[in-house]
Amino acid sequence: MLRFWKERFKTGIVTENPEIDKELEEIKKNLKDKVKKLFAGSLAIRMVDSGSCNACEAECNALSNPYYDLERLGIHFVASPRHADILLVSGVMTANMYHHVWDAYNQVPSPKWVITLGDCAKDLGVFEKTYAIKGVDLPVDYHIPGCPPTPKDIMQGLIEFLKKIEINKEK
Repeated sequence: MLRFWKERFKTGIVTENPEIDKELEEIKKNLKDKVKKLFAGSLAIRMVDSGSCNACEAECNALSNPYYDLERLGIHFVASPRHADILLVSGVMTANMYHHVWDAYNQVPSPKWVITLGDCAKDLGVFEKTYAIKGVDLPVDYHIPGCPPTPKDIMQGLIEFLKKIEINKEK
């Protein structure tokens, strides 16, 4: 038994070092700079699933893991729309969620922005012919495409949206 443990500890760590994604690091840097400049370093997002397959939500959840780590960039998801700067809406807006999404929209303080996430929010995707669909009829400021969009796509979409805000502020 002692021989087994000696061999075990002699081997050391056998995992590989992770490769650093240069493109992702550049996206993170740009996103952090934009948030710092436009929102004093803290951007609050309220995500609302208005009726979807939950793939977009899974990708958004991945943004909070240590690999993407949006919190480190100054972006955090909030539980109450009253604390949000941006309302991030995924899904097709079903009849059951219609009033809840509008309530959330009305509770976001001004200036408020709406970003839709995923193809379903824009053109109803695979849910197009279902009877329970209302469709997103909020005043949408930006759309992040994809089915589902990857975390990197979501981060890039946020950068593009923040560039749009920056241009409007300069006018």
